[in-house]
Amino acid sequence: MGGGCADLDAEIDAFYEGFGQAGALHAAFCRASLLVPLTADGRVWSSEIRDLGWLPAFTSEHEFARHALARGEQTEARYHTLFGWRIIEQVLPRFDRPTGVVVNAGGTRPMAFPPDLEAERS
Repeated sequence: MGGGCADLDAEIDAFYEGFGQAGALHAAFCRASLLVPLTADGRVWSSEIRDLGWLPAFTSEHEFARHALARGEQTEARYHTLFGWRIIEQVLPRFDRPTGVVVNAGGTRPMAFPPDLEAERS
């Protein structure tokens, strides 16, 4: 896969190298086609840490598989492919708690997009 994720990978690398730009990173995330894990009943999988929800999203099947193996998945893991903009506009608002996105959780260069807590308070 990886279609549409080259820009996002490059922007994540820029942050790790110390010269990333938040606007460019956000734009690349919105354009990227990402793999989002599903639960056994076909819902988007998320986790909670300290009252914040986190939705994992992956730039490739390799990154997705790394995460599934780290979680001890013994069966075939399933996912949806969604653009980043769709995650922001259509998926995150459906959660009943502030929820952010972690790209390539468990990978060598994960990137967290925290929830917009100011928007949650409105």
